[in-house]
Amino acid sequence: MDRKLLNTLLLLGIGVAIFLGGGFFTFFHQEGIIEEKTNKLEELKRNQYDTKSLEEQLNILKKRVAELDSILALRKFNIPVDLHQSDFFNFVNKVSYSFSPDSYVNIEYMESKGTDNFQYYVYTLNGTAFFRDFWSLVYAIEQSKQLKKIASISINNLVKVDENSIPNYMVNFSIVATTYFSDSDRFAPSDVQENNLRPNQIYDVFYPLIRNEIPPNTDRLLDVQTAKLLALIPEGAYLSDANGNTFLLWEGDEVYLGYLTKINYEYNEVSFILNKGGLIERVTLTLDGEKKSE
Repeated sequence: MDRKLLNTLLLLGIGVAIFLGGGFFTFFHQEGIIEEKTNKLEELKRNQYDTKSLEEQLNILKKRVAELDSILALRKFNIPVDLHQSDFFNFVNKVSYSFSPDSYVNIEYMESKGTDNFQYYVYTLNGTAFFRDFWSLVYAIEQSKQLKKIASISINNLVKVDENSIPNYMVNFSIVATTYFSDSDRFAPSDVQENNLRPNQIYDVFYPLIRNEIPPNTDRLLDVQTAKLLALIPEGAYLSDANGNTFLLWEGDEVYLGYLTKINYEYNEVSFILNKGGLIERVTLTLDGEKKSE
């Protein structure tokens, strides 16, 4: 076969192959891609928003979030998210910062319990404190914004005598406390404001009504039991004690275990009220040396 004819037929075959391949790509393969891209473009057009519309939606959502957050913040108690064990240690240290130097509390972490969505830590608190400090601790735990509760408590009284031989009536306590938390932020506001943890003072039920211990006269006040009325003057009353020490007192002035309540110039006498370990005694001294007790 002639060489030129052979080359011509070969080129013609290559051209036919290219034409058939291009037609297949254009009418079959590329058509599917075009259709897919067209559908995607139409979907994007349907979901197309301008910047102003998106900002308006964002502001509406922010307002709704703020409303829900304020509702949570107004609740007396909240359940925090992912609470750390050290938070309760810091809480108790902050509450006990204002305690008397003789009051103390020790904290020990025990265990963690709970379900899938809610957990709680268990702590034990042991210590000795004045009743007002003990009451402040109990009140703070029960009234804290982030939910805490006392599971059990045991208390007993303790009399501690200081270096001046003055008895201090205190409380030994053991408390089991729990702190609750969640793995969801649905129960806690974004900004937690602690409740008022300062309690109203209540009566010290461990302070005895009648006591055997009477504090010593460390301030060297007038001891009415051995006192003698020397004179009445417009400025007050002159008195002396068993050691010969003289005192000028006026109504309301403090004496050992009590106060001078009244100076009676008409009857030349002075009256005192004394607290002897819970027993109230009224004592009257006169210029003639007479002593009356009630």
